[in-house]
Formats: sequence, structure tokens, C-alpha cells
Amino acid sequence: MNPDIFKSYDIRGIYPTELNERIAQRIGRAFVEFMHPRAVAVGRDMRLSSLPLFQAFAEGVMLQGADVIDLGLTSTDELYFAVGHFGYPAGTMITASHNPKDYNGFKLCRENAIPLSSETGVFAIRDLALADAFVPALKRGTMAAQDPLPAFVEHCLSFIDVNAIKPLKIVVDAGNGMAGLIVPEIFKRLPVQLIPLYFELDGSFPNHPASPIEPENMVALQGAVMKHGADLGAAFDGDADRVFITDERGTLVGGDMVTALVAKNLLRGKPGAKILYNLISSRSVPEVITANGGTPIRTRVGHSYIKAIMRDQNAIFGGEHSGHFYFRDNYFADSGLIALLVVLELLSVEGKRVSELLRPLDTRVRSGEINSHVSDAGAKMAALEQIYSDATIDHLDGLTIQYPDWWANVRPSNTEPLLRLNVEANDPATLAAKRDALLSIIRE
Repeated sequence: MNPDIFKSYDIRGIYPTELNERIAQRIGRAFVEFMHPRAVAVGRDMRLSSLPLFQAFAEGVMLQGADVIDLGLTSTDELYFAVGHFGYPAGTMITASHNPKDYNGFKLCRENAIPLSSETGVFAIRDLALADAFVPALKRGTMAAQDPLPAFVEHCLSFIDVNAIKPLKIVVDAGNGMAGLIVPEIFKRLPVQLIPLYFELDGSFPNHPASPIEPENMVALQGAVMKHGADLGAAFDGDADRVFITDERGTLVGGDMVTALVAKNLLRGKPGAKILYNLISSRSVPEVITANGGTPIRTRVGHSYIKAIMRDQNAIFGGEHSGHFYFRDNYFADSGLIALLVVLELLSVEGKRVSELLRPLDTRVRSGEINSHVSDAGAKMAALEQIYSDATIDHLDGLTIQYPDWWANVRPSNTEPLLRLNVEANDPATLAAKRDALLSIIRE
């Protein structure tokens, strides 16, 4: 077993060389040995290897005496919902999210959909699986099936006033992933014309990778929005927990701007509420939160950090540039589907196009994330801090440099010798100049 398949937030590897049925069974046994749950709710995506990995993982769980609740084909946010809503002590989603078709993996959580990270269980489970010194339980666990979808549909719709939704037209690209199963059940209940793209569940991803954070995977959606004169386009990743949208012209909308739109709508009913945003989101995001009566809280990147701070602060919502949107009333878990519904409600209530809603909010320009290979990330960050010593500096996540008319964040990768650079400025000329200056230092 390659220990490197155990990551900061999940377990992920290439099937069958790095992750196969034998390893999946050991992970199932190790999960029970670590958690000691009476039952484990297990969902899986449509990847070609997900069913055999489920069967092996479930066998490991039952060998160690815990029961398996087979949720069948689910999205990751549906798995989190099922764990929280039905009160299960542990849950596992079998998916590799947006990764290519040869990958698969496991996302693990405890009660109330609290995720396991490297510090809170993933590495401990790794060590137990590597040791492979399991003693079978005296009584084998059992398996029972449950379909959480009807309850999940009701739950998602509870975040909006269904009667407020106007007869909009939207295009949704499921990328042959799990959104193809979930989204139709939601839109049966809404007066919205749904134009589906690639809703057939197909783990070979015959049309494009289910990774909408890559602009090339949004081209089909953008074209369909223009062709059909739609009000909005939305694309989901493979396990359907993340969403990326376009406006009515097919223009891509960043995850931080979706955060601003969702925050604006949620604050209509919850004045003074706390809302989290990660530190590489636009400065416009905390401005929107404040302008609409909310309290913005800046966080580092990463779902385990954001969920923990949300629980501690009782924040109603948190958003990331990467298309992850977290809701307090969704067990603090992320759901792109709920975020999309909240945006549709805002469009309906305000009676404006997406571009009109964004125009007063999206007033700056951003570089997007730029990765550079470096041999010594720490030395590069120290050099940057010295060169920009007259800036406002913080180390919440990597190095953030702030000036009145621009800011930049540089973060080292957890897994590769990379530095990730994000820059935002008040105008394109400043952005280009500062981006190039920073890259010349990073890459020298």
C-alpha cells in the first residue's frame, strides 16, 4: 500500500495500481478500528471502479463489526446530508471528485458530517491500514440499503422560497457526474426550464473531465447558454459538491463572486450574521457582506479549516474561490446545489440578470491562481516579504501582501514543490505590473 494516497482531506489514488479492492477493504477495517461506529453510511459516485471499491470497503467495515448503510449512487453533499439528517455516527463517500477517470478515493466523516483530515483521523487510519493487524469482530456487521434522495431534495429546497422562483431558463452541465441524477429531482419542483448537458452517468467521462474549475471544461456550457438564451449556466464536478456558474452571456463567474451573491441573498433574512470567505477571494466579498449587514470573517483556504471556524463562530455561510460553498443549516457542509438555488432565488427576487447583479460588486481584476515550481518555497516567501516590507503583511495562509490598490497571496502546495500566486488589483495595468514583478522574483 502506497501511504501517499492518504492526503490532507481525503484518500485518493489511481485504480487499480494505487487503490484497489484489497486496499479498500483494509481502509474499511481501519476506519472502524479508528472510529468505533455502530454503523457507517456509504455513498458512491458513478466512476467505473466505485462499485467494486464500495463492496470491498463495506466488507472491511462489516468484518470489524459495524453495519453498512448502503446509500447507493449519491453526490458528496447528499452523503454529508444523510449522515447529519439520519444521525449516523460515520460516513464515507467513494469518489475522486474532479480527478481523471482512472482515479478514485474516499472522503471520510464522523457524526454531524464533520470531516476527517490528516490531523483528525486520515493519517491514523493510514497507519492502521498499513499495519494490517486487524482482529475480526466477534459479530459481523450487516448491510441495509437506504435512499436519501427524497429527503435531500426537500432539504435543499428548504433554503429558498420555492414560490418566489420565477420561470427562468438555465443550462446545467453535469459532466456525466452525479449532478445528472440529483439535479432533475430538484428542478421537477421549480418553475424553471432546465436544459441538461451530459446528464448520463458515465464514469469514463466521454465529453469532458468533470472539473469545471478548468475553463476549457466550461466551453460547452458557455455555448449552450448563448444558443438557448439562458439566464444562467451551471456546471458541477464529478461528485457534484462544487458548482461554477456563467452569466447570461456565457461569461465565467468566479467562485468568490458566487460567494458574494449567495451572501447577499442569505443576509436578507439574517441581518448581522457571520459569513466566512477565504483569503484569496476578492476584496469585494467582505465589502458585500458588510454592505448587506453581515459580519465577514477571513479564513485560510481549505474545507476542514472553514468548517471548524464556522462551527466555532456559528457562521451561516462560507465560500471559497474553488466553488465550495458551506452552509450552517447543511451541517456546516458544502453544497454547490444549495448555492445554485440561493442564486436563482436572488435573480428572481431582484428581477435582474446575473451580469447586472455582479456589475456593482465585481469591480476589481484578478490573476487567477498561477503555479510556479520552486526548489525552496520558504526562501522565496522570505524574499518576497523583505522586498515588500512596506506592505501590510500577514501569515494566515502562506504570505499575504496588501496595499491600498492591490494585494497578493503566495501559498506553498501541500503536496508538490509549488508556490501558488493570486493577485488582485483595482485596474488591469496595476494587476499586470504587480503580477509580473512577483513572478520575476518567484521564478528567478
